[in-house]
Amino acid sequence: MNREVVILGTGGSGLTAALAAHDSGAEVTVYEKHDQVGGTTAWSGGMIWVPNNRHEVQLGVADSREKALTYLMSLSHGLIDQAMAEAFLDAGPAMVEYLEDADGPVIFRPIPEFPDYHAEHPGGMPGGGRSLDCPLYSFDELGEWRDRVTKSPYYPDPRYSIFDSTIGQAVPKPVLPDELERRGQRDERGSGQALIGRLLKACLERGIEPQTGCRAMRLIQKDGAVCGVEIVRGEEVFTVNADAVILATGGFEWDEEMKRAFIRGPLTHPVSIPTNTGDGLKMAMRIGAKLGNMREAWWMPVHEAPREEVSIGVVLLGGARALPRSIMINKKGRRFVNEAANYNAFGAAFHEQDVSAFDYANLPCWLIFDQGYVEKYGFGMMGGRPGDDPPQWVMRADSLAGLANRLELPEGALEATVNHWNAMVAEGKDADFRRGEAAHDIWWGDPEHRESPAATLGPLTAGPFFAVEVKSGALGTKGGPQTDRNARVLDVDGLAIPGLYAAGNVMASAMGMTYGGPGGTIAPGMVFGFVAGRHAAGQSFFAEAEVRAVP
Repeated sequence: MNREVVILGTGGSGLTAALAAHDSGAEVTVYEKHDQVGGTTAWSGGMIWVPNNRHEVQLGVADSREKALTYLMSLSHGLIDQAMAEAFLDAGPAMVEYLEDADGPVIFRPIPEFPDYHAEHPGGMPGGGRSLDCPLYSFDELGEWRDRVTKSPYYPDPRYSIFDSTIGQAVPKPVLPDELERRGQRDERGSGQALIGRLLKACLERGIEPQTGCRAMRLIQKDGAVCGVEIVRGEEVFTVNADAVILATGGFEWDEEMKRAFIRGPLTHPVSIPTNTGDGLKMAMRIGAKLGNMREAWWMPVHEAPREEVSIGVVLLGGARALPRSIMINKKGRRFVNEAANYNAFGAAFHEQDVSAFDYANLPCWLIFDQGYVEKYGFGMMGGRPGDDPPQWVMRADSLAGLANRLELPEGALEATVNHWNAMVAEGKDADFRRGEAAHDIWWGDPEHRESPAATLGPLTAGPFFAVEVKSGALGTKGGPQTDRNARVLDVDGLAIPGLYAAGNVMASAMGMTYGGPGGTIAPGMVFGFVAGRHAAGQSFFAEAEVRAVP
């Protein structure tokens, strides 16, 4: 008799779990809290970071499990359980092969040259290869479901892939109007839309239709095993019986009380789908799940923008901060960070304490840039073209002193910081924060200078000068119930809770506090969704072994 598996959530983790469970012989039902499917994955760039994947051969990349494990453990800071890292590395390539070999719509392509986020660490890949994305996908293939995938406010035109936008590259190559028109005629979508569209189509081909508008409220247990879940849909409350429940409900970044209780520093501007309020985490806590990694998030600096221009009111600050002729300063008018560092590592700078002032040292802070930046790159974070005047809500002044006055900075501090910066640029080296030394910094900089630190180093000399306040955002939280390598949720004694699994941002991340490379959020979710789906259906990817909990 086939096992009945219930999956909660329709992001990359949940849909991958649904496919794996179905193809392993289970009867699968998927529930989604939102009235549309896709979760935060549909809002994302849609990349997956899978070391030692089979596409690396196409790029001539020599990778290995051992190299990738060395890399991850070099970034651990004691927060990565090696057994979980090994599980991710073992199941990741298999997950890619499973999805592609199913002869369905899910296919991936390698991303040339996009480096790991800490490529200079042992085992890192400065030349890229570990990250994959999906080719554009025609939503005409989804029929009536084409309008039931949530659209990203960060990629307002879904015809663009991540590398056609300033979120994927600071200076993307333009897409010709004829090509955009062709994409529009077939409703071809890129980035996270392409990934979710392909996964959803694969589910629909198997007769798996997600039930939307259904919020899971409570897990049902019998003799200690999870045997179902209570669902609320509108005014209706009903119970679904199951042999296994897979949590893929996302993080808790939109729950203010839980953030205050657990997160290690300010997380004022989440950029995920607002339905991520910790539902799966709370359900697991109620039945005694052991928690891990609760203070961590997938950090992302952002800036606010008027809602009439950006529906969600914030803009991801990706490559714009890595371009020449820009720096970031804190309330003392000083630089405090390598502005071109990867966004997750960058987030730690917001948590630094000024112990004398008993306050956060680097909040508020601002991105400062000059007219030369505008002429060369435009206000690209808002889609501006080179030479276009930034929006009127962007703070500006004819002189650095005038801008400092508007920002209420200490007298002379901004001018001194810029003069020091310009002197270092003339020497070709950021002696303070090493900006431009890492492969990641150079990738995100000016592509005309991709072979040198000049990709990201440039003086601020030409007024007027501009400032945009930067806030502490996150793509999602990364703490939750701890799992074993089969994605089974563990209780407070470190033993598996029968019938309960977790994948994605609802679980204690196998990545600890780090972010391996482009797609480092979605990939672990999909990998452990794949593992959970198989195990829940009775076809374990890993042999049963002694449970090891994440520290």
